[in-house]
Amino acid sequence: MAVTLTESAASEVKRLIEGEKLGASTRLRMAIGGGGCSGLQYGLGFDTEFDPAVDAEYAQHGVSLVTKKKFALHLDGTTIDFQDGPMGRGFTIDNPNHPKGGGCPGCGGH
Repeated sequence: MAVTLTESAASEVKRLIEGEKLGASTRLRMAIGGGGCSGLQYGLGFDTEFDPAVDAEYAQHGVSLVTKKKFALHLDGTTIDFQDGPMGRGFTIDNPNHPKGGGCPGCGGH
């Protein structure tokens, strides 16, 4: 499985879908952008579109997570979690394939 959605993250996604009255066909979509010195940039949003020819789908804890198949190699082993604590509230993405803060040796990324 390329991407893992924790139980905490899935609960928050379900809460948001219900709160926004988005409907049963709503999926969580993950995208990747950027790269280079600033590291990968991730996007999470809701979508009702799914094309099995170009999208990969992962169902966990009652939530459907989709992403483009071309991103799957970059996301293999990635975990999406949801934190709610004294330091803030929000989704976190841990991708062991890409160093945090980029990986450019020219600017001290290593």
